[in-house]
This record gives sequence, C-alpha cells and structure tokens, in this order.
Amino acid sequence: MFDYESLRVIWWALLGILLIAFAIMDGFDFGIAALLRVLGRSNDERLVVLETIEPVWEGNQVWFVLGGGAAFAAWPMLYAVSFSGMYLAIALVLLAFILRPVGFNFRGKVHDSRWANLWDWVLVGSGIVVMLITGVAFGNLFLGVPFKFDGDLRMTWSGSFFELLHPFALVAGLVSLTMLLAHGACWAVLKTDGAVNDRAVRMARLFTLTYIVLYVLAGIWLAYGVPGFSIVGPAVTDGPSNPLFKEVAHGSSWFASYMRYPWFWLAPAVAILGAIGVQLTVARRGLGAFLCSSLMVAGTILSAGFALFPFLLPSSLDPKSSLTIWDASSSKGTLALMLGATVVFLPIIIAYTSWVFSVVRGRVTLEHVRQSTHHY
Repeated sequence: MFDYESLRVIWWALLGILLIAFAIMDGFDFGIAALLRVLGRSNDERLVVLETIEPVWEGNQVWFVLGGGAAFAAWPMLYAVSFSGMYLAIALVLLAFILRPVGFNFRGKVHDSRWANLWDWVLVGSGIVVMLITGVAFGNLFLGVPFKFDGDLRMTWSGSFFELLHPFALVAGLVSLTMLLAHGACWAVLKTDGAVNDRAVRMARLFTLTYIVLYVLAGIWLAYGVPGFSIVGPAVTDGPSNPLFKEVAHGSSWFASYMRYPWFWLAPAVAILGAIGVQLTVARRGLGAFLCSSLMVAGTILSAGFALFPFLLPSSLDPKSSLTIWDASSSKGTLALMLGATVVFLPIIIAYTSWVFSVVRGRVTLEHVRQSTHHY
C-alpha cells in the first residue's frame, strides 16, 4: 500500500497533528488554570472559570496519551532518548499533570478560603509549568541536545536539567506560555460573561500581543543566532533505522527547509494571522477569537516542525547521532499496522469529542454557580 518512505512521512505528519491537537485541546485548559487567580477575583468567579473546563479537561488529555503512544510505537528511538535524557524535565511535567486533577477534586472538599486558595495556586502552578517546560523543550531541539550513540546504539547523555535553560530555549518557553495563556483567555471569552469575560478579553489581547513580539524575536534569533543541522549528501529515506548510517553537518540555517519547500512559509503566516485575528475578533466575544487562537497554536507548532524537518532530535554532542524521520522509526510493518488502527479509531475519538463539546456548549454564569454550589 505505502512504501517505507511514505509511511515515515505520514507518521511524522501524524505526530505533528497529535501535538497540535494536544496543544489546542489541553492547552486552553492549562491556560485557564494558569489564569485562574487573574480572571476570578472572588471564590464564585473562580468557580465560574473552573466550570468552563471541568466537564472537558479529562477528555482533552486523550491527545497527550495518543501523542506519547505514537512517539513510543512509531518513533521508539525518539521516545527512548528524550524520555531518558530529559528525565527531570519530563518528571516535572508529569507531576504537574498529577497535581491538576488533585487540585480540581480537592478544592471543594473543605469549605474554607485558605484551603481553596492553596489548591488554586496548585492549579496555577501546574498550568505554568507544563506550558513553560514544553516550550523550553522545543527550544532545545533547535540547539541540539547532548546525547550520542556508540556502535551498538547504546545511548549516552551528558547534559543536566539546568543546561536545558539556555536563553533561546527560555524565549521559546515564553512563546509557548504566552501563546497558551492567550488561547486559554479566548476560551474564557467564549464560555463566561460579566466581569470575568471582560478580564478575559483584556488578557487575550495582552498575551497575543506579547506572543507576536516573542515569536518574531525567536524567529530572528533562530535565523541569525542558532546554527542548524543538515544531512550531508543524499538522505537514505527507506533504509534501516540506524542514525549512524548518515553524516550530519552543524552550521547551516534552520530555514533551509523553507527555501526547499516554499509552502512551509504558510505555517508562520498562519501563526501571526491567527494572533492578529484574536486581536480583531475578541471584542465580539464569540467563537471567532477561539478559532483564531487555535490557528495561532497550530501555525506555531507547524512552523517549528517544518524548520526541524527532517530532524526529530538533533544531537549537539555528536551530530551524526541526530535522529531524523528517516532513521528513527519503527519497522515498515509496525507503521502500517498502526496507520490502519489510526484510520479506524481517530475518527471515533474526534466524533465523540465533538459530541461532548456540543453537549456542554453555552456560557457559565455567576447565577448558575451560586445556585449549584455552597460558597464561603
């Protein structure tokens, strides 16, 4: 049906789609959690903010699970190197994922303002940690991460957690943070009313503007201050999954793939136009701003993926050990089998998710919260 090269490209695209779905679907509820104390000034207002995501946040995490599963099964080397080398960073992200449901479930167990405030800050912290560290991780992909393989493909990692906090990576982290804070604010604009809604409009405008500045800064820095990786000679696109069978040069431009495939420029254009669209539509307080922020998120992730292509995980320690889509995948049979399962189950997941969101459509109001909860 598909040759090995095509399957690798398809799964690279599917991994990107799953990352985009995770960022859009789980990103807005992390943004909401991080903005909880800003959007809600009283306990009732904070309950309004939380009610906008409580029916859907658990379902949104399916995209995180699917993305991790796809990386494990389709790109085992990528999964092994990144999860082993970035262990502390990933552990912090997972801790934030663990604390978030605890915060949702424990916040209302004791009717005391100090108890509620404690779990509010847990939710705020969990949102910020995930959004920031995810962006820092993406930034480090462009810098290269310190790993290498020996002749038997045994991996050695020589970096530390704090070495990941390079200034460029921190800027990438701030791009991720401001982007998803704006995305979360747009969700609040869609789902709330009154004073909470007014604050959400202001936050959406503030963070999209900040995002545009940081995104452009990161692009300029990437173009002129971060050396890129490139495969020397013709790439073997249907060969065995062994990264040591190629030669890699370090020092080219990360935008070389954009020169090779000019349509890649659509991705950063969509990101910027999405952010501008939020600025122009958020005052209407409808679905338009959220759709624009979703385009902003999709365009940002696509622009990073297109710049990296065909690399998945470049190595700063030994460029030859860098993982690409041509030499880090599972076997042809595994990719084909997974593709068949995806064709069957992904539409079911999308259909069910769409039905859930149609059921919980509408705004959450203060009157609804006051009628259905005990307040302090």
